[in-house]
Amino acid sequence: MSNHQIIIFANSVKHHQHCVAGKTLDGKYWVRPVSNREGGELDHEQAKCRNPHGLFNVKPLQKVTIGLAEHVSLINQPENYLIDDSEWRQNYRLDESEIVNYLESPNDIWGAGDRVDFSLIKSGVTKIEQSLYLVKVCNLKLFVNQYNKRRASFSYNNIAYELAVTDPLFDQIIANNTECKGILCVSLGEAFEGCCYKLVATIF
Repeated sequence: MSNHQIIIFANSVKHHQHCVAGKTLDGKYWVRPVSNREGGELDHEQAKCRNPHGLFNVKPLQKVTIGLAEHVSLINQPENYLIDDSEWRQNYRLDESEIVNYLESPNDIWGAGDRVDFSLIKSGVTKIEQSLYLVKVCNLKLFVNQYNKRRASFSYNNIAYELAVTDPLFDQIIANNTECKGILCVSLGEAFEGCCYKLVATIF
């Protein structure tokens, strides 16, 4: 296809590798670079970009030029694009104050609860128009539950949610008691045991 410059809004953990997602500079559409047509995660090398100092993992808010081979939409992840073998390049970064320009306002985050029944997606009863959102939430709380799982509870549009967190900085945010803006990049994950789970990919 061609090179696309996107603003990275997530480089989260997926199968100990990377799930990267970003928006085009004009904010009109999302791009989730994947390693195969089935939506495979990126390995450590594929999720790196070059800047004047060397080759590093991409980070949220970086502006990165990415080579995309083709659109490989899935019914639960329509934003998937297969990467080509070109090197990613960083072109500056988005100032934190500009995040608000990319916020979205869906009525809900794929309904209530922490998952979507994949059979409903396959049958067309639940149509996934997009599987990524950048939203401002209320009452955000980060914690580790009794099963040692990283979780985030919050409310959005008067709906309460408690979702799994795949942001690799979760532990650091907790340890440093970092003040959060209450802005989340949320993603609908791959099908797992009949459901697609809703994930907090990045905490801003």
